[in-house]
Amino acid sequence: MHYNSITPELSSKIERVVGKDNVYTSNEDLEKYSHDETEDFSFLPELVVKPASADEVAAILKICTEHKIPVTPSGARTGLSGGALPLFGGVNLSLERMNKIIEIDERNLQATVEPGVINQVFHEACKEKGLFYPPDPSSWGSCFLGGNLALNAGGPKAVKYGVTNAYVLNLEVALPTGEIIWTGANVLKNSTGFNLTQLMVGSEGTLGVITKAVFRLIPYPKQNLLMLVPFASAEKACEAVSAIFRAGITPSGMEFMERDAIDWTLKYVEDVQLPIGEEVQAHLLIEVDGDHEEVLFKDCEKITEIVADFDAGEVLFADNQNDKDALWKLRRRVGEAVKSNSVYKEEDTVVPRAELPKLLKGVKEIGANYGFKSVCYGHAGDGNLHVNIVKADMSDDAWKNELPKGIREIFELVKSLGGTISGEHGIGYVQKNYLDVVFSDKMLDLQKSIKQVFDPAGIMNPGKVFN
Repeated sequence: MHYNSITPELSSKIERVVGKDNVYTSNEDLEKYSHDETEDFSFLPELVVKPASADEVAAILKICTEHKIPVTPSGARTGLSGGALPLFGGVNLSLERMNKIIEIDERNLQATVEPGVINQVFHEACKEKGLFYPPDPSSWGSCFLGGNLALNAGGPKAVKYGVTNAYVLNLEVALPTGEIIWTGANVLKNSTGFNLTQLMVGSEGTLGVITKAVFRLIPYPKQNLLMLVPFASAEKACEAVSAIFRAGITPSGMEFMERDAIDWTLKYVEDVQLPIGEEVQAHLLIEVDGDHEEVLFKDCEKITEIVADFDAGEVLFADNQNDKDALWKLRRRVGEAVKSNSVYKEEDTVVPRAELPKLLKGVKEIGANYGFKSVCYGHAGDGNLHVNIVKADMSDDAWKNELPKGIREIFELVKSLGGTISGEHGIGYVQKNYLDVVFSDKMLDLQKSIKQVFDPAGIMNPGKVFN
């Protein structure tokens, strides 16, 4: 795909849309917006542009379409699939100024927000009104709702409450051709035409730019209990997951962390202390929530009985909010800890939850064959295992040329177990070469055709997913 460079005249035209103070060209600014949290990739944009409204976004997209300038939408740049990398330069369209919670409608249990609102900020604003927005990625303290929408993000609460798309009623979207549309209606049921709302969720900025979202909310659960369960075997920990659900219990969070993940994170997060016996090889962090504490205690008792059949050790109960916060902090910081410890690649695999033991065993066997070490953790309750592959002693040549073969084998294993190659991180730049593992040529052609309808000039987030 050929794209044009931004001329001084074109830069001036964009400045007239958003104001000169909202167009950035310094080396420092371009470097800041050249990367997200995906490994060590960096691609410099030519301009960083910060619009403040849907009209400004639409005007910029129209200009870029007319002049064949690539546009990379970006939020907080916390993504792990390279979705916000400006591979072809052009415009990095940062939505950080569009950060208003426009309305929390308590009567209808809905909220209207702009894409630059931080997930945790929105969560807490809803909580103040007794309402609950469940999706909570590990980066919830910094990631934007727009990025969550673009990637259909999940998080620990997804096991009980579902991922982002379960809460989206309607979206305002600026199209590459300059029009602004609403994709649906602010209603709980809608069978009117194709579901463009759900098409936009997870489209990774390749079809248009989400400029407002209407979310449905639910009442905030009044109680929660949290327990940390140690296991002598990582595979046994994974086997216990399905058994808990088969017993009729649906936790609000069920997170898996193998031994290395815990050890590395405890060194990285110095204010969290957790003694771990030498025999412990993995933990499950299990939360239950609801409105009646006595029911939750019975669930915890039942869980304790179940895990005893899978070589579990003494269960640790978080007795107060400080202990709960410490355990969740430990889990949420695992990714950062692994990244700080070694050069790494993170693969976002997902399988039916009962297949987790086979997936974990297979990952370790593939690692042994190719000479790489892996640190695994993730959302065990919904089968979403994050496989962090660390370079360690691998040679540069093996890391570059042999590792992709190992990753492909992991994905082929995932497919054979009924899963797919991303549960919540998206495809972006780093996974697109593996799409043939899970999609037929016809499926790829259909999705490329949808891209062509929305973005005939091919300016939207080029080099990602299907192009």
